Amino acid sequence: MAEAFQTVNTALAASAHAVVYTCPGATTAIVIHCQVANVDGTNAADLNIDMNDGSTVAALVSTLSVPADSAVNPIGGKLVLKANDELRAWAGAASDLELTLSLLEITS
Repeated sequence: MAEAFQTVNTALAASAHAVVYTCPGATTAIVIHCQVANVDGTNAADLNIDMNDGSTVAALVSTLSVPADSAVNPIGGKLVLKANDELRAWAGAASDLELTLSLLEITS
């Protein structure tokens, strides 16, 4: 089994259900850390995060208001993703929120 740490950095779009990470085939991924920063110096922005396993969509965060010039850690604890699971996130306004994920991918 190979293990590799990965980091994902992305500015969130306003389009609903935008995929920010897809777990590769034959892999289990553990989200170790998730931080979302509001880089808009004036306005709060809404954050949404869900997980799609191909048959079920589970809301992890729904319309969380992130104040201007602040950051939140919206996923408490670790989150396990299986092969082909998608982590999706979007903002109420394009480019106001930036997401950083730290993951451990375990390939069989």
